[in-house]
Amino acid sequence: MIDGQSLAQWRRAERNRLIADRMAVDRIQLAAWGELIDAHLLQAFPDLHEGIVGFCWPWRNEYDARYILQQVRARGGRTALPVVLAPRTPLAFRLWSPGDPLAEGVYGIAHPTSGEVVIPHTLIVPMNGFDREGYRLGYGGGFFDRTLAALSPRPRTIGVAHELAAMATLYPQPHDIPMDWVVTEAGARRTCVVV
Repeated sequence: MIDGQSLAQWRRAERNRLIADRMAVDRIQLAAWGELIDAHLLQAFPDLHEGIVGFCWPWRNEYDARYILQQVRARGGRTALPVVLAPRTPLAFRLWSPGDPLAEGVYGIAHPTSGEVVIPHTLIVPMNGFDREGYRLGYGGGFFDRTLAALSPRPRTIGVAHELAAMATLYPQPHDIPMDWVVTEAGARRTCVVV
């Protein structure tokens, strides 16, 4: 067991380490991994276009889902981006398509300035770190955990990261919500915890 303060310090250190590792990867390697992740997503989730897919604007060498979402829209699906409404509250998702206006939000991440608020059917969620049970290490704000706890029905969650983000454990806490799936350049796998 690890106490709350020690866990927060450990997660902060791990987050910093994992982001530094990701930022050190060159663009050619990132692009190659991105193409593999794209292929795994298309193969494992042929139904993505059948609903609304929520995603995050790529930041700090995270997986860039925009190609996949172009495919989703081309097949009739819709896409949405998250918006932080206030600290320590669930995210809202607004429909978004290329050409819709974006503004800089929390952490400097782009979000729509307008658009219909929706509940996505699927979320493609970036992860700084992850364990085999699908628990994710985000940026520490708890936005996705609060959002998943509040959404009804709960969307299918697909955590995306590079294999270098794999961890033995995140020491999950009762408020942590695992992803349903983890997709990396190595493949797509169902997680071990079902909520």
